[in-house]
Amino acid sequence: MTTESLADKYTADLQGVLHCYDRIIISGHLQPLCYPQGMTKYLYDQSIRIFAYTDFAAPLRDQIRANAQAIAKENNVEIEFIRKSEGLRKEDRIQAILQTRGDHPGLVHIFTAMERCPAYRPWHDKQSGKTYVKSTSGKCLHYYFYFIDEELGLCYLRVPTWCPFRLQFYCNGHNWLARQLKQRGIAFEQHDNAFLTIADLQTANQLAAQFDIQKLQAKLDSFAQRYCPVAATLGLEYSWSLMQVEYATDLIFKRQQTLQAFFPGLVETLIQAVKPADVATFLGRKLHSNYQGEAGNRFNVRWLGRRIKHTMGPVALKLYDKFNLILRIETTVTDVSFFKQYRQVQHRDGTTTTTWAAMKKTIYSLPALQEVLLAANQRYLQFISEVETPAVGVQKLQQLAETQEENGRRYKGFNLLTEEDASFFRLLVRGEFFISGFTNQSLRQHLPGQNSGWVTRLLKRLRVHGLIKKVGRRYKYYLTKFGRQVVTMAMKLREMWVIPALAYGQA
Repeated sequence: MTTESLADKYTADLQGVLHCYDRIIISGHLQPLCYPQGMTKYLYDQSIRIFAYTDFAAPLRDQIRANAQAIAKENNVEIEFIRKSEGLRKEDRIQAILQTRGDHPGLVHIFTAMERCPAYRPWHDKQSGKTYVKSTSGKCLHYYFYFIDEELGLCYLRVPTWCPFRLQFYCNGHNWLARQLKQRGIAFEQHDNAFLTIADLQTANQLAAQFDIQKLQAKLDSFAQRYCPVAATLGLEYSWSLMQVEYATDLIFKRQQTLQAFFPGLVETLIQAVKPADVATFLGRKLHSNYQGEAGNRFNVRWLGRRIKHTMGPVALKLYDKFNLILRIETTVTDVSFFKQYRQVQHRDGTTTTTWAAMKKTIYSLPALQEVLLAANQRYLQFISEVETPAVGVQKLQQLAETQEENGRRYKGFNLLTEEDASFFRLLVRGEFFISGFTNQSLRQHLPGQNSGWVTRLLKRLRVHGLIKKVGRRYKYYLTKFGRQVVTMAMKLREMWVIPALAYGQA
């Protein structure tokens, strides 16, 4: 027995479903200056004294400043200095400029601000007699070059004026997709970073899945060459790594009323129903008892819409009603090594093996990351599809609550209001059971005082009522889709309706 997905249930009310990268922030590291040992070696190789480090870095700072002034003059743009006390939101300023400038390719604006940056300081170790540079932090002038690329759309490159010149690049997958659609003559309506309509959603999804990493690499190199010329001066190249990535699944509704009819109740249920183990399940992970990271839920209201956010370590899974018209599921990751991928691993002894390992932070991990984030969005969509269902239905309720017979034996039904059945349903919804299934033995670890025979009879009862299924010839069980729907309804019914109603009704 299957649960109908929201995308299927509201097919007639949807423009369609779009899967696409949203915000992508990439960090550029100048090799080998990006770590102290590399910087030390570079200075020695260039016959530069360690304590002459400032003399080495200052001319490079001046070169970046002169280059920014030349670019501003060439494009007839005034460099705008931002003081922290002003509270200026750069995105709002850019949008105001675009209203009069238009969206044709080219430089849009340049901001500059004093901000923190990584840095080095010379150091002499008296004990070892070695002289080298150590990591430190400080402040330097940063330039924000906002420009529109003919393929990527609106982007910015953040350029510091002090060594090691770590760059930060931003682009948006929806803006990139808009450019792709325009090139192919496919009509669409876009507002902010979302599409309200797309004439050919099938083609749009195909294009979104074909994000060209080699083209991106070439563009990043050209942006660095134009806006940060010190790399060419030093004869070095930038390497590009993923700093923050968002991947969105949008259910685009035709009318706001359709989405708003069920969204408020859905959010209220999710605030109570989603547990840390569930978040791990959505992300394809198992929540171990020794997990030390943060995990939880947060709800807030923004001008874009109401949002609920589930977090686990460096990953956040968000659900919000964008413009009250789009149901967006978005997974954001700030450290892609949180996920694993099946890849080639090179060992210190020079040998290589192909195995599951932490995902690399290079931009060339974007295709593999896309698969992982899409899977997380789809798991979450399936979960909220089960939560959103307003009623189990008469037939399903009979299957659950009434006595069922198999091979001449009778198995009594389940009562969602009893603590015995409800507590067991809460046990079955644990994250590790969702991913790896459960056995008689694993259940007994959470059911003190119950023996193997009692659990065996309970498992048989669950199977007869269609709540669990057995995997092959192994003695391992998983919740069926009907079972997941029932345990979700059990939590919703008791915790959000019956118990609060009885509590408020006390004299």
